[in-house]
Amino acid sequence: MKWCNNCLLPDTRPNLRIEADGRCNACHAHATKRDIDWSAREAAFRGVAETAKARSTGYDCLIPVSGGKDSTWQTIKCLEYGLKPLAVTWKTPGRTEIGRRNLENLISLGVDHIDYQINPKVEARFMLQTFERLGSTGIPMHLALFNIPLSLAVRFAIPLVVWGENSAFEYGSATEEHTGFQLNDAWLRNYGVTHGTTAADWVDAKLTRKDLTAYFGPSEAALSQAGVNAVFLGYYFPWDPDVTNAVARAHGFQANAEGARVGYYDYADIDDDFISLHHWLKWYKFGFTRTFDNLSLEIRNGRMTRDQALAIVRAAGDETPRADIARFCAFAGIDESRFMAIAETFRNTDIWKRDSQGRWNIPDFLIPEWKWT
Repeated sequence: MKWCNNCLLPDTRPNLRIEADGRCNACHAHATKRDIDWSAREAAFRGVAETAKARSTGYDCLIPVSGGKDSTWQTIKCLEYGLKPLAVTWKTPGRTEIGRRNLENLISLGVDHIDYQINPKVEARFMLQTFERLGSTGIPMHLALFNIPLSLAVRFAIPLVVWGENSAFEYGSATEEHTGFQLNDAWLRNYGVTHGTTAADWVDAKLTRKDLTAYFGPSEAALSQAGVNAVFLGYYFPWDPDVTNAVARAHGFQANAEGARVGYYDYADIDDDFISLHHWLKWYKFGFTRTFDNLSLEIRNGRMTRDQALAIVRAAGDETPRADIARFCAFAGIDESRFMAIAETFRNTDIWKRDSQGRWNIPDFLIPEWKWT
């Protein structure tokens, strides 16, 4: 493993590479933000909004929302620019109480809303199947998050879909074309967190195409024919989790009173009991956790030093989300020993090695004195 000398991310992270100067491409991409003409970008978004309003016969835009601080910020921005939005939520089977409250708060800002719930029996089978085959419980979530809004935009003839953060830009892109403003098939394949799969790849005797209807989205041709444009708000406005959190809180959003549920932030990843599993599996596969991601953003935004971030990781220690693992096992109908056995099959032995006592460890880990368990 090679580690960025500016943030905390390793080159094992998908789509991230360490450049000749020792910094990762995500840090380099972030540094370009200060050279962006944000006034021109804001004007461009104003044009996008005006075009959508001129073309719409009902809703001007569709906003995929969870009720989190980012989607609250997206909604506020769209309302500020005079757009008539339809907010759409894929309802996670692990919705938390604070997630419910924050979603209700978002709706109260003044938007129509669809809460789209998939048959939980199908979701349980699908999540377990993707976990067993590819070591990811998050594939069904991401297929739903990206495809349901696009399908509804086509059906309701909504000309604009407004996403928030472009993760390809924030966490490292393989090519410049993927740091742009538009979500398309190429972006979804590379950065949609579906291991390059589509719903069609999961059709079998246990999950029929009809079962997976919600996970199928429109083709690029269908989107083009319907005149649907899907953009990232983070292209037009500086995206910073601290800023979106402040804006959302000023409009009624609540952080988690008990502190961070996953990673470093007490205001992120708090609406879903199962999202922690998706992030925790990075530990087995890539040798880092959500905390590394969050703290790397804090370093890039100048709010802490790398040494301060390392101290936080050191103090956090083991981040296994045992309570959420138990909740998922109850939902999927397996016991926890089976869950851990499946996770173990996806441990990356290119980076994980056993020591003389038989314990797994990562040689030359970022924190030499890490306590391996």
